[in-house]
Amino acid sequence: MGTTLFSGCRSFSWQQLSLSCSFAHSSSSENGISRPKAVPTSRGNGLVDKEKDNSLGISSRRSLLITGISVASSSVLGFPGEGMAVVKQGLLAGRIPGLSEPDEQGWRTYRRPDDKSGGHGVGWSPIIPYSFSVPQDFEEVPVSIADLGGTEIDLRFASSKEGRLFVIVAPVLRFADNLGDDATIQKIGPPEKVIGAFGPEVIGENVEGKVLSMNTVEHDGRMYYQYELEPPHVLITATAAGNRLYLFSVTGSGLQWKRHYQDLKRISESFRVV
Repeated sequence: MGTTLFSGCRSFSWQQLSLSCSFAHSSSSENGISRPKAVPTSRGNGLVDKEKDNSLGISSRRSLLITGISVASSSVLGFPGEGMAVVKQGLLAGRIPGLSEPDEQGWRTYRRPDDKSGGHGVGWSPIIPYSFSVPQDFEEVPVSIADLGGTEIDLRFASSKEGRLFVIVAPVLRFADNLGDDATIQKIGPPEKVIGAFGPEVIGENVEGKVLSMNTVEHDGRMYYQYELEPPHVLITATAAGNRLYLFSVTGSGLQWKRHYQDLKRISESFRVV
């Protein structure tokens, strides 16, 4: 299949684009490389005068020029055009928008898209979506497999002003083989056992002597364990659903913790598996 190249367009303005970057897809190849066919365009009135009696020729050139501009702008500016290959979002691991518009208080709700793939290997069931709320200046940031938690970190958000958060989604088979596909946080263990076992997954060290508080809350029939640790300053919400354990961590620097503790606590308490 021929591929259109734009090697001749080193720099341009929008006015120059119609004069120098109008190409048609070539169906012929030389040495296995497809070549674009340049379409001559008018730089004065001469060509227009010669063709003014041939309305069909002018219409063809105009149609081709519009096509050339559409393809060029799609390639240069990254805007997808009709007829171009589209990859289904459900097959892409990584960042996919899931944020709502801000409410009257400037907070947005993130809901994990149903078609967002996970990084836990072939054969795992789809991840049950989760949601949480954040102030407007929080944005999603890339996840690296080199992070603490590796491929089990499903999502990261951060705000340079207030702090950062991440979500760990871990298969429960890592911890027990008798929980089945309908795990609950209660089946995994009581709050003390869960934070002792999984706190190091979040802070990278033993949590002994660092747990300031722990609490249990229930929403829509699902139990959540909530913890506050120090040091480092971190709020953790834990629950389970399907065949996965969810750990939601919210943290910040000392200054961010002091200035925005109430917002960070609100973020932590907003976490739900839906």
